[in-house]
Amino acid sequence: MQTPDIQNILAELTRSIGETPMEILPIAASGSARKYYRIITDKRTLIGTYSENVEENEAFLTFSKHFHDLGLNVPEVFAVNGEKTCYLQSDFGDDNLFAHVQKSLMAGGPSTLRQAQGPQDSGTLTSFGENVIQLYKQALKHLVKFQCVGHQGLDYSKAYPTECFDRQAILDDLNYFKYYFVKPHEEIDFNETRLGKDFDAFADFVSQAPCDFFMYRDFQSRNIMVKDNELYFIDFQGGRKGPLNYDVVSLLYQVKAQIPQAVRNELINYYKVELAQFVNPEEVKFDTYQPYFVYLRLLQVLGAYGFRGLIQKKSHFIESIPYALKEIQALAKVQPLSDYPELQHIIQQFNKIEQRYQIIIQPPTSKLTVTVNSFSFRKGYPNDFSGNGGGFVFDCRALPNPGREPEFKTKTGRDWEVIDYLMAKPPVHVFLDHVKSIVSQSVENYKERHFSNLMVSFGCTGGQHRSVFFAQTIYEWLKTTYPDIHLILNHIERKIKEEHNA
Repeated sequence: MQTPDIQNILAELTRSIGETPMEILPIAASGSARKYYRIITDKRTLIGTYSENVEENEAFLTFSKHFHDLGLNVPEVFAVNGEKTCYLQSDFGDDNLFAHVQKSLMAGGPSTLRQAQGPQDSGTLTSFGENVIQLYKQALKHLVKFQCVGHQGLDYSKAYPTECFDRQAILDDLNYFKYYFVKPHEEIDFNETRLGKDFDAFADFVSQAPCDFFMYRDFQSRNIMVKDNELYFIDFQGGRKGPLNYDVVSLLYQVKAQIPQAVRNELINYYKVELAQFVNPEEVKFDTYQPYFVYLRLLQVLGAYGFRGLIQKKSHFIESIPYALKEIQALAKVQPLSDYPELQHIIQQFNKIEQRYQIIIQPPTSKLTVTVNSFSFRKGYPNDFSGNGGGFVFDCRALPNPGREPEFKTKTGRDWEVIDYLMAKPPVHVFLDHVKSIVSQSVENYKERHFSNLMVSFGCTGGQHRSVFFAQTIYEWLKTTYPDIHLILNHIERKIKEEHNA
């Protein structure tokens, strides 16, 4: 199939509305297959969208017209091509609510701090400034209108991929979590039959929540644009008929926003006051279902992070994993899933995988961070969480193997008996000298260019002897040779981590 000339199609659409395209600039892709362009015309700027998923496009086009006609703050669609693969819509700029959250987290001073009172962060301070909290309240006020006003008269037959968030949709989210997050982590053991029974029971309960409302599906801060102190809403093409809680959770439990529980409680109370203008929160049992939707959303996003991050290797999604793990473990302490024991058993094992993701949430540093790993080739290559796409991987399997000697079976490359054995072998010294030469070249170059991360990994058959020896040796050598860098040592199969800050 011939690739269409997207920019030419967008230019023709622009001319069809009486404007001259001056420049068409691609916009960085996010998690979807859709392609976005900013079109600069002789009158204004527009957003051009291309997607081969016509059903999804029709959902967006139908919902956008309905919401725009109701006066809700959504893009206006100005032109669509005959195949419904390209369309022009309003441009709300690049500023979004998540950007305001990040600024607040980085720059919040004592004057903007608020004492937290929630069970998950009692006695801590939140750097959520009052201006950001007000933006969240504004977003929730709009959300109520989407859910209650936008629901009326909406043609759900155009919803994609399903008209309603029903029991099957809940099971799909739970299985997404199982297949794309739990199964790729071999450290997590579970009984699939018992887990299936828990999923069925969980879906039976959650699907009883009243669902005669519009469910945005991805109501999170990156999809809320800020322009001229007003909020505008995008990416609702996955919307469908559904319950109220899901969108509230999507916004307030977006893991990288790190909203303290005390602030969440305040915002949820605000939402319920706004909702009361249309429906009584008690009649729809909002509080009863709330914690279960928090679990459901967090499990769903972990599935998404697993698919987009661990499988498709998109660093943006991998970066969110430790925040989601922290969030769901905090929830499990105050609201355990005792009625779903196998699912609770899985969550209790998240501590087994926390270590491999901790590099992501290290405090920012101007130093070069060098992460040194030992691993087993049988288990696969180490993940690079820095976003650099990986680094050096040295194969130690051509070197003498202590694992073949009976006296070393239970020992590792950190034990002196193994160290002495390897240091007595001439090929080990040749290998080590080559590694030092290669790694030092990159360390010195990266420091000069102010790069932030370098990964150096050593693999052997079992991740126990040779790889551990070389990773430990290079870590100690780097610590002495480059005292001004930040070092992380990670023996993946041994589950040992060390860190050195100069």
